[in-house]
Formats: sequence, C-alpha cells, structure tokens
Amino acid sequence: MLKKDLRTHFLDLRDHTPVSTLENASLAISENVLKLPVWDVSTFHIFLHSPDKKELDTRPILRILREKNKDILVPRMSPNRELQHILLTEDTILEVNSWGIPEPVSGVSVEPDKVDVVFTPLLAFDRRGHRVGYGKGYYDRFFAHCRKDCIKIGLSLFEAVEEITDAGENDIPLNYCVTPLRIYEF
Repeated sequence: MLKKDLRTHFLDLRDHTPVSTLENASLAISENVLKLPVWDVSTFHIFLHSPDKKELDTRPILRILREKNKDILVPRMSPNRELQHILLTEDTILEVNSWGIPEPVSGVSVEPDKVDVVFTPLLAFDRRGHRVGYGKGYYDRFFAHCRKDCIKIGLSLFEAVEEITDAGENDIPLNYCVTPLRIYEF
C-alpha cells in the first residue's frame, strides 16, 4: 500500500481505539521492550506521546530507562523542520507545542551521532522495517545524522503490513519494531 493510504487508514483506526486498549498496549509494549538486546548502551532517544492524538504512552518506557540509569533524550521541533535532542533531567520543563506534543522548553542539546538507541513513533510499518509516520520527515532526517550502529526501534499499536510500496531511498528502515504482541527484527 501507499504511505498516504496507510496513514489515513491507521490514523482512523487509532482514533477509534478505546483509551483502555491504548493503555494496555502501551504497557505490553514496554514489557516487550525489556526483551530487546539494547541495554548495554547508554544514550536513548524517546518521543513523548500526545494523549490528544491517542498515541502510545511512552511513560512506562521512560520509567524503565530511568530505572536502568540511561541518558534520556527527548525531541524538540525546531523551525527548520529538524529535531533537536534535549537531555531529559528532573529539572526539564515540558510544554505542549502547537502539534499537541510535549517538548522541553530548554536544556542541553545532544548531537545525533551520540545517540545509541532511538524509540520512534509511527502509524504503520512493513515486514522490511519501513515505517509510515505523520509525513513530515522529521525522523528520517534525524536517522540520516545518526551513526550507522544506532539502533532504531519503532513502537506500534498495530502489527506489520505486508509492504509499503512507495518506500524511497531517503526512508531509513528500522532495526526493530515492538507491538503489544511481539518484536519484529529487520
């Protein structure tokens, strides 16, 4: 299927998902995340979810990262359509941006080549590790600046689709995708 069709379909499906299902899925995904072979590195980038958009809740994964004493980076959107990667501390002040996404007001910015693992949002993914996001390209541009060994992990409410037919050369595939039911490895 084409990205635009998948985006429309899965946004609609997610919009009609009960909040209790999202909560249970978020917890199941965090339990599956613990099974990933990524815990020997130190710097993790994770998106902060938007409850208004019915995104998966990343707070259970944030708790795991804190318990494991990992350096946690969260994104902040810059005007030039790039992500900044801000170190999350106890003093970090978050504000909801115009897209309904919490992001840090200020803080220490870290370069993408220092990131070991990225937990990335998505709407759909295929069996080759290609993902469909919201269509603005923030994460593909971010991935292009990461080290080759940076581990990219999608978090998905839904299972894989067979194929995203218009995945292009600028689409950087995931290494893993975690759903409530399983872990996909690419």
